[in-house]
Amino acid sequence: MKVLACDKVDAAAIVKLRAAGYEVSEGNALKGAELAAALAGVQGLLVRGATKVTADVFPLAPSLKVVVRAGTGLDNVDQRAAKAAGVQVFNTPNANTVSVAELVFAMLIGFERHIAPASSDLKRGVWEKSKYQGREIAGRTLGILGFGRIGREVATRARAFDMTVIAHDPVYQSGAEGFAWVRSVDRDALFRESDVLTLHVPLLPETKGSVAAHELGLMKKDAVLINASRGGVVDEVALLAALTGGALRGAAIDVFEAEPAPADHPLLALANVLPLPHLGASTAEAQKRAGTDAAEILIDALSKLG
Repeated sequence: MKVLACDKVDAAAIVKLRAAGYEVSEGNALKGAELAAALAGVQGLLVRGATKVTADVFPLAPSLKVVVRAGTGLDNVDQRAAKAAGVQVFNTPNANTVSVAELVFAMLIGFERHIAPASSDLKRGVWEKSKYQGREIAGRTLGILGFGRIGREVATRARAFDMTVIAHDPVYQSGAEGFAWVRSVDRDALFRESDVLTLHVPLLPETKGSVAAHELGLMKKDAVLINASRGGVVDEVALLAALTGGALRGAAIDVFEAEPAPADHPLLALANVLPLPHLGASTAEAQKRAGTDAAEILIDALSKLG
């Protein structure tokens, strides 16, 4: 059987697939007719985020049986079209959990302690101290929107930083095993009470643009928003207005609605924004886990098809 592995998936995944007897070809950032051509005679597809498995691909790839995304989200795979074509779709939800949770605190501390601008100044020979007086995160209230795997890892680390943690998730109730110290609140209360709000929800039709003017208007003027989930969850026009109009003190953003974010994106020009180029899963450990997990899922799914 043949497998197409895209987007420079970790080499350990390729080794695992070939050891299992699969013929593996590789591609990068494919879409449309180009992807369909690469899928000729291929039964399994392994992707990360750059390859777009859109609805038009499935009719042109009749041999395709399984798609596995080496990562958490599935917004680059048209799941409805896959289901209609009889193609199974999987992801690797545990692979980048720790890496994203750690990045949340790297971003928060980096923002509050002015790490990037202070280091940049020093490298230019400018020694500044009073200019970069920062803030502690201990004792502040961290709000978590989405209390799944990553949200819970973030909460665990917040406890070590002596933060108060509140969360909102339709399936989470206060007192859940192991997290009795995390208070469940309604959605509006989460935005009102948080000193720092971090987002950990998937990009779905119901979540697209769901953090907008109403939600940002509920937040404290001194609050900070962190988004390491999906860019499309936040209404960027509303966020820009909140940050420039004094309704929100700052934001740390790892994801954008359109990626790569254009160089003239207005959020990139703001001094009260710490932007990153979607680094949440960009650790050696997360990439290896994602690749090997995806390979194992693909091998298992294809073996069951006979």
